[in-house]
Amino acid sequence: MRSLSIDILKIVMAAFVVCLHLHVLKDSYPSLSYVLVNGLFRMGVPVFLIISGYFFFYVNDLARLKKWSFRIFLLYAVWSVVYIPFWKDDQYIMNILFGYHHLWYLIGTFFAGLLLYVLRNIPAKTLLFILLMCFSTGYTIQYLGNSHYFSGGTDVFFNLFPAYRNFLFVCFPFLGIGFLIKKRGIDIRRKPSLWMVVLFAALVVAESFVNDRLLHLQKKESIDLLFSLLIACPLLFLYGKSITMKTNSRVLASISTAIYLIHPLVMEFVYKSGYFRSFQDVVFLVMLTAAGFILVFLNRKLKYLL
Repeated sequence: MRSLSIDILKIVMAAFVVCLHLHVLKDSYPSLSYVLVNGLFRMGVPVFLIISGYFFFYVNDLARLKKWSFRIFLLYAVWSVVYIPFWKDDQYIMNILFGYHHLWYLIGTFFAGLLLYVLRNIPAKTLLFILLMCFSTGYTIQYLGNSHYFSGGTDVFFNLFPAYRNFLFVCFPFLGIGFLIKKRGIDIRRKPSLWMVVLFAALVVAESFVNDRLLHLQKKESIDLLFSLLIACPLLFLYGKSITMKTNSRVLASISTAIYLIHPLVMEFVYKSGYFRSFQDVVFLVMLTAAGFILVFLNRKLKYLL
């Protein structure tokens, strides 16, 4: 039996990622858009990673590691090929190594999983310390880049997404947090209330507000790492898992993956093709939902699409 509540949570987090990439409300309410796009919606990827890390606990021997890593890497390879037409000529090497656009999540999870497997048996406190140091390093690089603390080539490097948004500074910390939740049985002993989840989600928004109004980080530049995510995302996962709803179907989980993987293609077609001049948001929502179900159906026949 699967946890239906976790599958629903994955759908919601996939919607967060889509809204993030759409930069919702950017033109009509730019300030609100900023705290959503660079705040609340940034919970999407970390929650996905925490869920993956929780179940990575069962990858406890080389045979299971090979099966897990093969699936992740093949998924990355297949969708990298799908998105090749959108690669820029001067970014082929970067896209292969670090992933095109949203595919950085897959290759990052792949390498983070390999690292976590190597470190899985060290003391929990030591692992947690390493996870926090990795995250803090990524946060520091991101902040120095977005605040343009340096100039010249150093500033250019610090503002490259792979400099901080990679397997070591993003994927490994949150994958490891999910792993530790399972290893330490925290999901059994801790069941946060909805109000606690809302409170810490509000802190994510508040930190984004501070970045905008007090630290004056550039609005046009993405903020992937927020310290409040380290608490808000695990709490959201724990809350979702504490809701007892079971299912035998993998459909919702597959749809969440499909939405994550295909939404940039649908965005290109709806918003940039010129075919749709009116009701673009409605058309996008309908087409994305339809594409998600089609992918789930095709995956049953072809495999390795999701």
